[in-house]
Amino acid sequence: MEQVDKINISTKSLSSGNVQVKFFVEGSPKQEYGYLLVNEPKPVGEIIAEIQNRLARRRAAAQRIDPLFPIAPQTDDLDFYLFSA
Repeated sequence: MEQVDKINISTKSLSSGNVQVKFFVEGSPKQEYGYLLVNEPKPVGEIIAEIQNRLARRRAAAQRIDPLFPIAPQTDDLDFYLFSA
């Protein structure tokens, strides 16, 4: 069974019209936080679902790293930043 992390968010409207979302992930082995840039205001449920999807992709990519069989790097996601403390 997959563990569902609790995500707390706070939003900030930028002068460009974009919305900066700061999030904290609780329940993971290491404390994680990050930022997501969205082009327009969205409902909280959609924002959390998008963060969960991007976290899942990032974690899956980290598990596929194999030094014997290098794969082409994926393009960077410039709208999603994840940090661990």
